[in-house]
Amino acid sequence: MEGIIFIGIQGSGKSQFYRERFFNSHVRISMDLLKTRNRERRLLEWCLELEQPFVIDNTNPTVDDRKRYIEPARAGGYRIIGYFFEVEIALVLKRNELRQGAEKVPKVGIFATRKRMQPPTLGEGFDELYIVKSGEDEHGFSVEKLSHIAIGSQL
Repeated sequence: MEGIIFIGIQGSGKSQFYRERFFNSHVRISMDLLKTRNRERRLLEWCLELEQPFVIDNTNPTVDDRKRYIEPARAGGYRIIGYFFEVEIALVLKRNELRQGAEKVPKVGIFATRKRMQPPTLGEGFDELYIVKSGEDEHGFSVEKLSHIAIGSQL
């Protein structure tokens, strides 16, 4: 059983990465879809109860944000894998400008999330951590295991 937690500012490519890598194997848990923490909690509980692999597709900028998923998943016997999306702010802002309607995030929200971002560590309860980098069009992601690179070089 596997629980995956994405960590990254808005526009960093998290949802596209989910679609490319996990769409056919993991339940997507996202505040963008569920709208309330109660619904999110209930879907996570359902995944744990039915032993479904899942991906948390939110920004998850702080240790406490990630803890709400790590603790129950660990208690349920899940392996926890983190993916930290490292992307230049100029690219995030460019992608955000291409978004329509409610998908477009106010710039102040992007900068606020970036300011709050605490890079993940194995000490939080992750079994594995990866850095994800993407190109201009969000395709062609490169993924490197934490032990090979330093987190935070572009924060």
